[in-house]
This record gives sequence, structure tokens and C-alpha cells, in this order.
Amino acid sequence: MESVVVATLDQQPEDARGFSPLPSNGICGRLGDKWTVQVLWRLSLASGKKLRFSALKKEIDGVTQRMLTLALRNLERDGLVARHYFPEVPPRVEYELTEMGSGMLRALEGINSWLMDNLSRIEENRRVYDDAEQR
Repeated sequence: MESVVVATLDQQPEDARGFSPLPSNGICGRLGDKWTVQVLWRLSLASGKKLRFSALKKEIDGVTQRMLTLALRNLERDGLVARHYFPEVPPRVEYELTEMGSGMLRALEGINSWLMDNLSRIEENRRVYDDAEQR
């Protein structure tokens, strides 16, 4: 029977460059969420850099009110989005990227560039794989 070794953060093995893998603490999962990057992107493109919930929902094709609410709450909790409440009648809420949220988008530009460079190869690999699976 194999034993499983669990390492703490200070015990993580280093790679050849001297970097230790860091625990995701849910952040990698958040970025992999279907709506997170779209919310960040839409807020970065907004005129005045703020959007109301309804305007944001219109900008993101297919998102439900519930899923957008969850995405915004999680992004606000992580400090990537700021929520501004205006006690008017009816109440108004606007969202904007924080400095950290803008920084996340800059980091994602590298991934986006890689995707653009490799998208046709990925699609071809998928076709080859799917064709082989159907045989």
C-alpha cells in the first residue's frame, strides 16, 4: 500500500528555477469559472469603468442573474471588484475593477496571447482526438 505525503506550504518542492508551487486557495478555480474572466473583461471595457448589474448582465451572453451575482460576490470578496451602493429610490449598485482586478487582467493577457497563438493547433488536436475516439 502506497503512503500519501502531504506537504505544507513551507515544504513544497521547488522546481529547477527555484519556484515553489503555491496552493491555489480557490483562486485558480475562480479563474477557471465560466463567468469570472468575462466579468473582469467587461468591467475593464466599461465607459467610466463602472457598470450597473443590469448593464453587466446584458454584456455577458448567457449569464443568469444568480450566476452573475455569485461571480460578483466572489470577485468582491477576493478584492478584484468594488461594489458601490447608492441609497436612492430605486437603489443603484455599480461595480468596478479594483487595482488588483486590473492587475489580474494584465496577468491574463499572457494567457490570452498564448491562446491566440495556439488556438488553431488546439482545435486540430481536438478534432484528431475526437475522430480517434469515435472509431
